[in-house]
Amino acid sequence: MESQLLEISRLSALTELASGIAHELNQPLGAIAIFAQAGELLLNRSQPRVDEALGVLRQIDDAALSAGEAIRQIRRLFDPYPSGRSSCQIPELIDDLKPVLETCAKRVRGQLHVEISPGVPVVKADRLRIQYVLATLVQNACDASVLCEAAPKICIFTSYDRYMVEIGVRDSGPGVPESIQHQLFRPFFTTKKHGTGLSLASSKSIVEAHEGTIGFENLSSGGCRFWIRLPLASLRD
Repeated sequence: MESQLLEISRLSALTELASGIAHELNQPLGAIAIFAQAGELLLNRSQPRVDEALGVLRQIDDAALSAGEAIRQIRRLFDPYPSGRSSCQIPELIDDLKPVLETCAKRVRGQLHVEISPGVPVVKADRLRIQYVLATLVQNACDASVLCEAAPKICIFTSYDRYMVEIGVRDSGPGVPESIQHQLFRPFFTTKKHGTGLSLASSKSIVEAHEGTIGFENLSSGGCRFWIRLPLASLRD
């Protein structure tokens, strides 16, 4: 399971990386194309100044448009493959992942508690991808909890209503500073020395691909609570 989760992590990170590159480069490439076309119009008059310059501008235009298409093709290569969604029992999903999550907690000498509400409805989900998201949230909770002097405590809990099932992860850390809250799910943003800034961004993409939501809140009692909400399977039928 750990190797499968690492593979999902790698593919999700590549997805966010490709999206980030496409976002950053498409705008300047578009500007190059516009300027090249404007140059062609200026030089392609009744009295053009330099025919060779006109040819170069056309090449710039063609190259810029080709580069844009290449980026789109690369991004399509890293689009998430069709998910294998099926009816999924959240308690079983968490229980299967529990040994991995307990290992995360033990690495920081912390305690992991799991509180499952009775009668949790079925969701339709890509089981392994949702497990990846949960593992990401627990790992982040462990990392946050070690910033406080008390022994780390991480709690996983579930709740539901007539529309959604919620999986929450609560930590005993200092909470998320207000100054970085708006950046938390952005690709490449990280507060960790060796972090990639892709785990939460890819988790957000996965949850939203399931038509769900992900979020967090600082708790008045201390610590932070992250949650994901997934629609019930009955709503998809």
